[in-house]
Amino acid sequence: MEETSGEPASAGRRRWWTLLAVSTAQLLVVLDGTIVNIALPSAQRALDMSDASRQWAITAYALAFGGLLLIGGRVSGALGHRRAFRVGLLGFAAASALGGAATSAELLFAARALQGVFAALLAPAGLSLLTITFTGPRERGRAFGVFAAVGAAGSALGLVAGGLLTEYASWRWCLYINVPLALLAVGGTALVPGDRPVRDGGRLDVAGALLSAGGFAALVYAFNEAEPHGWASARVLALLVGGVLMLAAFAAVEARAPHPLLPLRVLAHRARAAAFAAITLMFVAMFGFYLFMSYYTQTVLGYSPVEAGLTLIINAVAALVGSTFVAGKLHGRVPPAALIVPGLLAAAAGMFLLTWLTADSAHILPLYLAPALVLTGLGLGCVMPPTASLATADMRWHEIGAASAAYNAAQQLGAALGTALLNTVAASAAASYLARPGRPTPTAATVHGYTTALTVAFGILLGAACVVALLTLARRARGTGTSPRAGTEREQAEEAAPLS
Repeated sequence: MEETSGEPASAGRRRWWTLLAVSTAQLLVVLDGTIVNIALPSAQRALDMSDASRQWAITAYALAFGGLLLIGGRVSGALGHRRAFRVGLLGFAAASALGGAATSAELLFAARALQGVFAALLAPAGLSLLTITFTGPRERGRAFGVFAAVGAAGSALGLVAGGLLTEYASWRWCLYINVPLALLAVGGTALVPGDRPVRDGGRLDVAGALLSAGGFAALVYAFNEAEPHGWASARVLALLVGGVLMLAAFAAVEARAPHPLLPLRVLAHRARAAAFAAITLMFVAMFGFYLFMSYYTQTVLGYSPVEAGLTLIINAVAALVGSTFVAGKLHGRVPPAALIVPGLLAAAAGMFLLTWLTADSAHILPLYLAPALVLTGLGLGCVMPPTASLATADMRWHEIGAASAAYNAAQQLGAALGTALLNTVAASAAASYLARPGRPTPTAATVHGYTTALTVAFGILLGAACVVALLTLARRARGTGTSPRAGTEREQAEEAAPLS
């Protein structure tokens, strides 16, 4: 491990403890997005949930997390990021223990919502700590590479862990497992360098807080409701329109607020906008991809839940390689777009390969699944570190929490939209295929639905690569910012330059 010139070795080691603690917390947040999916059938039987209500075990977490992220970013700055990080970890652990011990469906739903509340504080606080702790280009590249590797691999690992815990222990351990992980991260914060709370003297932007929470929650709920009810249902359309209107009103309020919850300069910067667009569209495609891989391997190939999860380990390992040995090594040496665009294209190539699957395809694992999992993993690993770094680069001290929260919110919206959108496309395509003459088999229709949805995901990733290229090609900045700045003159000079 390298230390900055003139820095004591102990201070350098303390910084790497920050990476360990934040990465553990990132694993908690990402893992929780998928691990409960595997446990849900067992939890439904144990707690006597109805088919109509079971989705709230997933939706309650997503609504609280996505809706409160921007508020969590502001609270993190006001408390101090390290203190907010500890509060988020302890609250997440307590909520997980409550969910694991739930004796009714309602208690489980409430515990999942509480998990989302504390995750909304934990996630932006962790990313903010990384931003203010790692400032040198090489160490920053390593740190964000590891952080992104955990995020990229966490969803796949959640499926593996969920399958193992549900099959060999109990569905309750899919929640209990968070407790020791959270406490481990809390212990690590003892060696995390402290930071000062933001004291800007401004009141909480109440109107912005209400509009952002309502708008994000409405959109996330609409995406979740689109899966069972369809995009044309009155409920989904009302939620979509309401969410968009609230977010539009939020933007108008933020433009005039003296102390905005989300300063619009966070989103208005060209390269930062490219980072947000890239990570949102990447998550749209990848979360649909994970859903189809889980269903395809189990329902078509006949894998057990554990075997299906272990197959996705290929994706997790590839993401680890891409984020640490490619993106982490090249950080600061090449423009961020030189990592983001090829990463999106690699993931698109993996999706495209799977569109050739049919119900009669042979040698599926070596010819289709393994190459696709490697390509999508490498792509995700190359996209996440530079986008996470760009999201918080060259921000004023008091705006780091807001930028971190916005980055996490982009991921949440992408994941929710991707799951709902691509699942709807797959179901519609399968139904249309079954209606064809010649009596196609249900398996053939299912595979056709998956390949159609993955074709859409392929198009989304290609579109994302084009958007990022357009936003970053026009001008090249002198370099990517690597630390919070205090100098007003430098801030004003660099606000106009893209970070690419």
